[in-house]
Amino acid sequence: MSDRRSFPWAALSRRFGVDPRALATLRVAVGTLILADLALRSQSLVAFYTDAGVLPRAALRDSYPGIARLSLHALSGSLAFEAALFAVAGVAAVALAAGYRTRLATVLSLVLLASLHARNPLVLNAGDAVLRRLLLWGAFLPLGEVWSVDALRGRTSNGRVRADGSGDPDGDADPDGRWTERRVATLASAGLLCQVVVVYLANAVFKLGSDAWTEGVALRYVFGLDRITVGPGDALAGHPELLAVLGVAWLALLVSSVGLVALTGRARTALVCLFAGAHLAMALTMALGLFPLVSVAALLPFLPPAVWDRAERVGRRLRSRANGELPGAPRLGRLVDRLATGDGPRVRQARAPDPTPGPTDRYGPALDRWRGRIARAVVAVLLVSMLLWNGATLGYVDAPDAVEATVDPEERRWDMFAEPWRYGGWYVASAETASGREVDAMYGGSVDWDRPPEVAEAYPTHRWRMYLVDLLRSGNADLRPHLAAYLCRDWNGSHEEGLRSVSLYFVELHTRFDGPDEARRRHLLDHRCSGR
Repeated sequence: MSDRRSFPWAALSRRFGVDPRALATLRVAVGTLILADLALRSQSLVAFYTDAGVLPRAALRDSYPGIARLSLHALSGSLAFEAALFAVAGVAAVALAAGYRTRLATVLSLVLLASLHARNPLVLNAGDAVLRRLLLWGAFLPLGEVWSVDALRGRTSNGRVRADGSGDPDGDADPDGRWTERRVATLASAGLLCQVVVVYLANAVFKLGSDAWTEGVALRYVFGLDRITVGPGDALAGHPELLAVLGVAWLALLVSSVGLVALTGRARTALVCLFAGAHLAMALTMALGLFPLVSVAALLPFLPPAVWDRAERVGRRLRSRANGELPGAPRLGRLVDRLATGDGPRVRQARAPDPTPGPTDRYGPALDRWRGRIARAVVAVLLVSMLLWNGATLGYVDAPDAVEATVDPEERRWDMFAEPWRYGGWYVASAETASGREVDAMYGGSVDWDRPPEVAEAYPTHRWRMYLVDLLRSGNADLRPHLAAYLCRDWNGSHEEGLRSVSLYFVELHTRFDGPDEARRRHLLDHRCSGR
């Protein structure tokens, strides 16, 4: 084995290695984001994930036969079954955030999250795909090595007892990878970092092929869509010159994303901060759900050891101040130290091993070597697949027929806002009650065709916005009757007077730069309610 301190290993390690403290922070962030995502999705549990909702399992199988087979959530259409899976996913997310049996919690979270996404593809955004991939690469990385319950219990993320709670100095005994200057440098760490860069670069390629972005008017269209602008975003919409500058700056930042792996030290930290700042600005100005926060979490592994060293020094100073002011602070500080170093009771027991080798001791090294080889082979396949998949979405590689039969790469590519929509708008569900009264089946009250004061608020949640926007696509026209049927059932279950029929409209609001926006009613369907 070559000396890892020599070139090119040292150079590769600095660029594709990840500090274990960064992995721990990523673990906490991902676990917390999954919990937040489950809480937000649970607001529409019946509507989006049961047979009584807008996408019954039969409709899912008809429209998405490939991914429908991948969803555990599609095994039953009952509310109780879905609620139970949500609860299990929540427990796994808590275990992941805490670092308890981290590898198992990571794999379980990945399986349940992928299953949840496959149950209703109409409500997904790019952040969901990034979150899945963070879990996928994390399953091959020591996410629980530090700052975790596993560290406190003296167990690594792969479940083995370590003698000192630190990384393996040689890297031969641990199939999870090598440790160099407090870095985890493996194929999996390279995949984790490259995945994020590929997202940015692919998005840059799509945007460079868009006239709207090259001409500097893309953000004017994006912020002209009232259905996504919130807070300061409404004010930005009135400053086209500033939006043109911001659009060029964001495009330049996307192109420079290769620097996330090419740069090191302070230069990399500065670039990470620029990306994180841009995503936080998105969160403040656009209703994009958890996507900006997921993107910020994906940037954490790029931060070099110096950043985490400084964070630990700041933490120690704060603890030293608290020790003299807050009761119980010294005990809490000792617990934090044990979480960080893994100096728990099981570690102290492991320092006095039984000198008599048993069967497991004799065969353990061989099993570890085979396990490591298999893991590296799987990660290598994932790396190649990632590159080929993104090559297919960009048009550089032909996707195999078997892949296109399951899911079209064109529908799962990183082209967020690459070709911004020229129109926004809102839905109107004009319904007739049994007595002939006209009501709005979606929002209640009387039917109002006028533009809402805040178009973004016309969508109940971010997931509803994603669903209703996807429903406008011509390829999803067959799914619109299921929305109308759900509106009938939802109304009839909560009102004494039931609905006779529902007519679904979308009021298009076309963005124009040379005058007032143009509104147009778009009739989607007429549906006859049943059961009342």
